[in-house]
Amino acid sequence: MTIRYDTAAPIAWPEIVLGGLLIALGDAAFATTYWFSWDAAGVTRMFQSIAVGVLGKDSFDGGAGAAALGAGLHLVMATMFVAAYALVARRKPALLDKPLVYGIPYGVLMYVIMNFIVMPLSRVGRAPSLEHPERLFPVVLAHLVFGVLCVLFARRALRRR
Repeated sequence: MTIRYDTAAPIAWPEIVLGGLLIALGDAAFATTYWFSWDAAGVTRMFQSIAVGVLGKDSFDGGAGAAALGAGLHLVMATMFVAAYALVARRKPALLDKPLVYGIPYGVLMYVIMNFIVMPLSRVGRAPSLEHPERLFPVVLAHLVFGVLCVLFARRALRRR
């Protein structure tokens, strides 16, 4: 069964936002498990660490407000990655055909953009350390999953109704 996509019709933005929300939640769950802890302080600190990009190190003194800012930024960034894929796939619909084939490299691209472009240009001011490359494997693997999810939700957003 071939899925048909209507690349001329408006994008189903609820599907883009849903994809962004699920990716943001998945990434937050991963980060909380891998880097922080599952108590209120760990979740707050994880979201505050995202807000560092805007507030600098002061985000860790910003309490729940800084954590809320970090959560919002996280959702917006995840949603933007789904939207960007859908917008490109409107011009190149073949990108929707094989979620694993195209989603895995897109996940690598997302990792590179966030860690080597966005973070250095933000108030973080640097890319992550490559001092312990063994710590990168689970992080990159998670991004591969998020890349595949981007493709799947872009497909949903462009599917003919």
